[in-house]
Amino acid sequence: MRRTFISRLLPLLLLFTGAGKAMQAQVDPHFTQYYVYPSWLNPALTGSFDGDYRVSGIYRNQWGNISKPFRTVGLGGEFVTNNNVNIGINLLNQTAGDGGYYYTTGYANLAYTGVRLGAAENHRIVMGLQLGMIWRGFNSSKFTFGDQWDPITGFNPGTSTDGFNKTKTASFDAGAGLLYFDAAPGKKANLYAGFSVSHLTKPKDYFSANGDASLPIRYTGHAGVQLNVSEFLSVTPNVLYSKQGTAEEKMAGAYVQLNAAPGTDVMLGANYRIKDAISPFVGLTHNNMVLGISYDVNTSELGKMAHGSNSFEISLSFTGRRSIKTPEAHFICPRL
Repeated sequence: MRRTFISRLLPLLLLFTGAGKAMQAQVDPHFTQYYVYPSWLNPALTGSFDGDYRVSGIYRNQWGNISKPFRTVGLGGEFVTNNNVNIGINLLNQTAGDGGYYYTTGYANLAYTGVRLGAAENHRIVMGLQLGMIWRGFNSSKFTFGDQWDPITGFNPGTSTDGFNKTKTASFDAGAGLLYFDAAPGKKANLYAGFSVSHLTKPKDYFSANGDASLPIRYTGHAGVQLNVSEFLSVTPNVLYSKQGTAEEKMAGAYVQLNAAPGTDVMLGANYRIKDAISPFVGLTHNNMVLGISYDVNTSELGKMAHGSNSFEISLSFTGRRSIKTPEAHFICPRL
């Protein structure tokens, strides 16, 4: 029995979507702690912290009760200059399945921060650009097909007539983004909002049924407001909407940040990914380091089919700070 490549990867595609619609077309990985790995979310977020540089890493294990679950690792570095330009790099690798499927990206980001409005220039507009490569591939020798089964002799790994034109691909990719945030110190509320577009170059998807499709453009909008209850306590509600092809991700949540001791903050919160998962979060900041842990409790129909498989994330970041803080240090942009 001969089948197209897309049908062989249908279970993988279902898991990528994080929802129960079989015909969704989302390809890109996603993170629950999207605010910890911002340069993947929106290139305009590059360098949006109080410091000279920031190094961050995140690990996600998804659908852990499957023999070879989705594992995603992201690494990023961001650098702030004195010329209204921030630069960054980020690497991501996702692996899944018995066929050794991998999705790897490498990007360089550039963010221009020179647009400042208001008498005190506290209203900031940042424009970001992202350029890089996408690598995808799999090991076809690890697949099994219907024509390898003989009713008399059983399984014969050498009898399949199925073939693949490509098992590895590399494509140039580009994206762009905008960010607005209110950097005014001492306010009760500081608003931020951003929008980004990924895969502007529409890289070819050689693993589609006919090999001539393109990776869908991903549109992402995100926003939030930091509510400063006191000098020791803040609450940050946040929302995210992402669309790629026919797949959508809608998430809303909030986290509370409490100053527990000099140089140490405790963070507690949760996000709800609509029709997919509830994700409690706990974090700890100590001096220049931030540790975050989240756990997705799946609520979708697909989760029930996979016997309630959930997902786990852990993140760690380090920021090299200036000796003298600038006014925007009073406002944490949409990230931890």
